[in-house]
Amino acid sequence: MIKNRYIGRGALTVLAALFAGAFLLPTVLTFTNSFMTQSEIAANYGKVFSSVSGNAYISETVNLKFIPDKVSLSQYITVLFKSPDYLLKFWNSVILVVPIVVLQVGVASITAYGFTRWRGKVRSFLFFFYVILMLMPYQVTLVPNYLVSQWLGILNTRWAIIFPGMFAPFSVFLLTKFMRRIPASLIEAAKLDGSSEWQIFKDICLPQCRSALYSIAILVFIDYWNMVEQPIILLEDASKHPLSVYLSTINANEVGLAFAIATIYMVPCILLFLHGEDYLVEGIAHQGSVKG
Repeated sequence: MIKNRYIGRGALTVLAALFAGAFLLPTVLTFTNSFMTQSEIAANYGKVFSSVSGNAYISETVNLKFIPDKVSLSQYITVLFKSPDYLLKFWNSVILVVPIVVLQVGVASITAYGFTRWRGKVRSFLFFFYVILMLMPYQVTLVPNYLVSQWLGILNTRWAIIFPGMFAPFSVFLLTKFMRRIPASLIEAAKLDGSSEWQIFKDICLPQCRSALYSIAILVFIDYWNMVEQPIILLEDASKHPLSVYLSTINANEVGLAFAIATIYMVPCILLFLHGEDYLVEGIAHQGSVKG
């Protein structure tokens, strides 16, 4: 019996390792290929790319190779020092995403506190409306966002992306669920001590929801760091596009640089995940245990 249990666990471990390896394969390939020279990349990936339409290219032959013949930093030198366009797009991503994360977490915290503290039919209807909005794919709201941005006069500005991002319903939903697990007795005790609603929110709710706030910040950052549709539709000026859009327009002459750019592009997400991994796991685990 015990032997069969160990065999089952071993089989599951091997299977999990195989799945993990399959998921990590593209990331490892991107990282190792970023240290190849342009000529080696051209040799491994064919003639390399034949034009289909516009800036889209398809490789004729592919020779996946994980270990470079000669380690070279030429791609990184080009990206970081010789071609400022890449760094400009990178900072465009930072300028767009960081305000969205900060403002969305702030707005979601206050909104979730309101949904948690006040009950009634109006609150239930509004929360149900938030859930419906959360279930809708972003592509459905692109046209309304475009029209509203045009009406507000912020079209083709960064605010056309930041402003809708502030009020994303997903963060409100998660935080509301999380705040409901705070013991009511704790809040009642604070009220008896003369605490105001702002003090209860600031000194009790926010510290109790620290793991949820970290989780939401990480998920929102990754989501908007990889956005493509919003900048293409709402930002007509290509100089304001983030690096995520620029990566999709790499042409055949720069295919070697694409690996270095993609590696640099992954660094913020990886660092943020490593910094808040424990909070992310804790926040997601608590979400699954909350009812209501």
